[in-house]
Formats: sequence, C-alpha cells, structure tokens
Amino acid sequence: MNEPLPHAVPDDNRRQVLYWRLLARLFDPEEQAGLESASLAVVEDIGLPPALLDPQTAVDSIVQRHPELEAEFDGLMTPEAEAADRDGGTATEAEAEADADAGSGGRGARDGAAEVRRAALVSKVLLNVFSTGSGAVSAGQLSRWQGDAGWLERALGCRPGELRSGRGPASDGGLLPALGPELGAVEADLVRRMHLREVLADPALAARLTPSMSLIEQLLRDKNNLSGVALANAKALIRRFVDEVAEVLRTQVEKATVGELDRSVPPKRVFRNLDLDRTIWKNLTNYSPEEERLFVDRLYYRHTVRRTTPQRLVVVVDQSGSMVDSMVNCTILASIFAGLPKVDVHLIAYDTRAIDLTPWVHEPFEVLLRTKLGGGNDGPVAMAMARPKIAEPKNTALVWISDFYEFDRSQPLFEGIEEVHRSGVRFIPVGSVTSSGRQEVNPWFRERFKALGTPVISGHIGKLVHELKTFLT
Repeated sequence: MNEPLPHAVPDDNRRQVLYWRLLARLFDPEEQAGLESASLAVVEDIGLPPALLDPQTAVDSIVQRHPELEAEFDGLMTPEAEAADRDGGTATEAEAEADADAGSGGRGARDGAAEVRRAALVSKVLLNVFSTGSGAVSAGQLSRWQGDAGWLERALGCRPGELRSGRGPASDGGLLPALGPELGAVEADLVRRMHLREVLADPALAARLTPSMSLIEQLLRDKNNLSGVALANAKALIRRFVDEVAEVLRTQVEKATVGELDRSVPPKRVFRNLDLDRTIWKNLTNYSPEEERLFVDRLYYRHTVRRTTPQRLVVVVDQSGSMVDSMVNCTILASIFAGLPKVDVHLIAYDTRAIDLTPWVHEPFEVLLRTKLGGGNDGPVAMAMARPKIAEPKNTALVWISDFYEFDRSQPLFEGIEEVHRSGVRFIPVGSVTSSGRQEVNPWFRERFKALGTPVISGHIGKLVHELKTFLT
C-alpha cells in the first residue's frame, strides 16, 4: 500500500494529479506508473475506496460495496454541486468545531478537500464511460457500460437514459445538449463492436439498448438474418425509434394550420364558432339604456372551414447506404403528411431498383421493414416510377432525397427532373434531413439545381417541413 500523501501537499496539486491521470488514461490506456501511484495515495488519503481507480470496476459495483457514495454520485457534475464545493457545502458538527478552532483557514482546507473528493468521483465516471478501448465487445461489457452511462447521466442531473435518447434538457446552453449525441455515438460504437444478434437474443439486454440512428441502420441491414426472439426485439427497437421521431416531427408539422380560411363557405352555426365580440359590436345600436339590456337581432359566427386544394406529394428516397438517416426521417415525415386532410402522399424508395411503398405510407415502421439498404444510385429508374404519379403538375410537389451521386447516369436524371420542373411541378431536392445537418451532395447536381431555381435543401429536417407546409398553404 502506498504511503499517504503529506497533508502539506496542496489540495490543488492533489486534484491535478487525479485529472492528469484521467487525461492520460483517456488518450493512452497504458498505465503511467507515477500517476497511478500518486492517484492511489490521494484516493486512500481522502478515505475513498481504491476500486475507484480500477477501470474494470463498474460504478454499480462500487455503490453496492459503499452505499454511502450513491448520494455523492447523484448530481455530482451539476452547477449546484460545483458551487457547493466552492462554498464548503454543509459542515458536520466536528468540521464546524475544527473551523472555529482553525479560523478561516480551516474552512478553506475543507473546501479544497471536497473538491479533491469530487475530482476522484468525476474521474471515475468519465473514465468508465469514455475509455472503451478497442476490439470485440461482449454483451456483459455493453451492459456494464450502459450502467456507467446511467451514472454519468445521474451525475449531470438527468435520469438514466435521458441524454442518450435525446430527451435531456435542451434549454441548457452548455454541456448537456452536446453530450447526448456523444454518449449515443459511444454506445453505437460498442454495439458495432459486438455481436448484435447476441444482444437481441437476450430480452433484458435488448430492452436496455437506446434506439439511435446508427443502431437502426444496423438492425435494418441485419433484419433478414434475424428470427424468433432476436427479430421481435429488433422490431420493437425500430418501432420505439420511429415513435419517438414521429412525436417530434408531428409537433413541427402541426404548429401551423394548412390552408387559408374559405369565406365562400358559410360558417357553421354552432356555439363553439360564436364570435361573441363581433356579435356585441354589431348589435350595440339595439342597447336599451332604460332596461340596461342589449337586444341581439343577429348572431355572428367565425369561419373555420379552410380552402384546401387536393395536393399530391411524391417523395422519392435514396435508400443507398449513405442516406440511411435521411431515409428514416423522410419515411416518418411522409407518413405524417399523409395523415393531413386532402394531402395525397406517394412514397418511392430506390437504389439500383425502385420500389413503390405508397400502400404502407401511413405505417413508417412497415416501410422501413420493406427497405433494403445498400447498392448504388440509379435515379432514372425512380423517375420512371414517379412520373405516372404526377396527374396535375401545378398541384404536385416532388421531393427527392439523395446525395445525387449517380451510377454513371447523372445527365439522364437531371434531364428528367428539369422536364418535370418545367411542367409546373414543385421540385424540392433534399441533400440531407438529419439533426446534425451533415451533408455531401454531388457538386454537379448542386450547381444545376441552383441554376434551375431549386437549390438543395440541407440541414435540420425542420427546413423540409417548412418547405412542404409552404407548398400546402
């Protein structure tokens, strides 16, 4: 066992030792003997278990053996916890007496010790979550990581799984919005490095998976090789993801009504449509001062019927491997627009072949199960399927989601798009519809779409929602 550090060593130095060890471990899994020895001395000196320094020991195991630490991990990395450490926290009676005997210096020492203790606990959580090594991952390792990630979320003041699912606090301008995708990326990497079928075959472990775009992509690629319990769990994960994304997109679509008020249609004379203010104003001449009553000759009602022309949306989605996230998002979005009154939505997916998914457009889950990821791009094949669906060009929008890297057939596809656009169809080319806004679009197509007056939409899916609602209004 290492000798305790002399109390003369400043707390700032002790804290730095722990954080230097954390950085060293994150960037190089090999032990740095000097940092390991010094960190062990610090941990033992402040009364924490040496297991905190063992990367193979889960936070769950530590809390099981030392239940008193559970309360310290909760909210450990919140601004309130940091402020409490700076202010000295709540002193015990013994600490208060020591402070009284030692004067202001005693409290300062206690504050420093609290920050050192906090550094040791923070280092443990961060190292377990972000130092995942390389090579194959077992189901047990994934389960342990998910537990540790839950503790990190608790340390940040969230519920376990809240950040990874994207439901964490969005109003925070600092760490939390950025950390959720990072945790999701780490989990996705672990899933990629393990035998996914082994996880799916275990209902308890599969239930702990956090649905993410990368996980959904893997499930869609591997769905034909799954059966029994594994296939049922895969479908459950896909449905969970679809439902979560649909809830967000439906809110965006429903923020504004579609169509203007149709004043040519008489308002329905029911109580809920009664325009009370206008009724009073129009009947003021019938007010009797003697009786102090307003005699109403006519009731006025609000118009609620909206003028809507039957509109047709033809959504063509590139299902090649590079467009998985856009395909998933737009499949769900198409189903939402298909649920609006007087909107006729048709859905086509393509790679080197095209498939008409319109019969299932109201069920994005079923659509995704019928897709086959991978392959190249043959846009003219999809265009041949889309053209017959354009009955009234002026009332049709053609949404084409792709990176437009065609299989040696760029010119024929563009000529087909140009012809459709000139017929009066509202053509909306989409390069990406992801939460991150990443995109890579063939520059040849980008320049020609710009010259055509139909620049490529990219970025958050909200941009596409806005374009479609503008067309339908």
